[in-house]
Amino acid sequence: MSDSQEERPSITRQLAQKGLISPPLVGAARPGLCTDCGVSRMGAGQDRGKACGRACQFIAPDYPAMEKAVHGRAADPDLGDERFFGVIHSMIRARLDPPAEQAQWTGLTTALAAQLLEQGHVDAVLTMAPHPDDRWKPVPVMVTDPAALAHCRGMRMGYAPLLSLLEPAQAMGYRRLAVIGIPCQIYALRALEQTLGFERIHVIGTPCSDNTTTDAFHHFLSLLEPDPDRISYLEFRTDYRVELRFDDGRPPRTIPFLKLPLSNLPADFFPLTCKSCVDYTNRLADITVGYMGGDGDQWVIARNERGADLLALLGDRLVRRPLADKGRRKGAVTGFLHNTERAAGGLPLRRMPGWLRPIVAFLQPRLGPKGLEFARARLEMKAIETVLHLRRAHPARLKNMVPAHVWDLVAAYGLRPRPTEKKSIKSP
Repeated sequence: MSDSQEERPSITRQLAQKGLISPPLVGAARPGLCTDCGVSRMGAGQDRGKACGRACQFIAPDYPAMEKAVHGRAADPDLGDERFFGVIHSMIRARLDPPAEQAQWTGLTTALAAQLLEQGHVDAVLTMAPHPDDRWKPVPVMVTDPAALAHCRGMRMGYAPLLSLLEPAQAMGYRRLAVIGIPCQIYALRALEQTLGFERIHVIGTPCSDNTTTDAFHHFLSLLEPDPDRISYLEFRTDYRVELRFDDGRPPRTIPFLKLPLSNLPADFFPLTCKSCVDYTNRLADITVGYMGGDGDQWVIARNERGADLLALLGDRLVRRPLADKGRRKGAVTGFLHNTERAAGGLPLRRMPGWLRPIVAFLQPRLGPKGLEFARARLEMKAIETVLHLRRAHPARLKNMVPAHVWDLVAAYGLRPRPTEKKSIKSP
């Protein structure tokens, strides 16, 4: 996934012209269930193999212990929506006003990081920027100029070893960091945080909406448009449509989910890591900024006092609206369960007659779950995916890899751990 030795100096120079620091990568991703979070590329202060064993979300995650260490307590399944979304200090629906140009939604995530830099709370921000030659390919970068964060707005698709920047950041003398990352990156960061020696790390998390390789994503774009290079923006919206924007001046286009060409994608379009993810909402971030529960705005979960203080930095620029919570998810999630079982490891597809698709596409955004109910549905779907795909591909991993909060979500749909899938309880 890394660039060749000949290309790298040019890429580094092009990024530096935008105020983005991108040190050369070392090491490589591990084989098997690995999203190349960057830990396997650390070497100066970490034994790579042991660090991966301690930090990897795909080996034996311990969310209750990690949540207690980060937030002061573990998520309480009997407390509101914590059984779905993790520890909640406060949860809001919001947008930035005025919205940031070229932001995926309104620019809340980069605005939070910019405020940390502007007010001197951190020395640098670790995040992703687009590759100079490919707007969709992520490149991990360090940012010290708040204005340079404008170059980091928008969505990327592909693996990017963000945590490989931790050691270069230390070498450059940075002691206080902000990290913007997806759940598998943030779990690893939190697992190693106490051994890294930083004075402070603020964590801004985004929910992960399933990743794939950059090349595979380009293939997907080619199925949507005859001239895919002109697509400058893609978003899966909560109204059951995908929105496309273009850089040639034409108006945006929306495509109902049911009309997406998913049947033309290979079964491994989404890797097994994403189909077996146990943390869709970034439970270990100080603050999670996403879309699932936002119903057209951004969905923000402050998980502790640090997250609440961070949100307060935006002041009057943050426009809050009441959280939406409409519809019923049970039917949609049950249908997803049956489709995933039938897919036998591929994409969860349900084929329907062509004449019926426009009708269902019309009804879905009007009758389907919205707001928080939409988010709950997605969390249950992801939990179902995790159990079914691991049972098929890596049954021995379930007892260590699937935490209690995932089993709790799938229990309502008849999925419960088998005897070989339960962790053994040791006597004291």
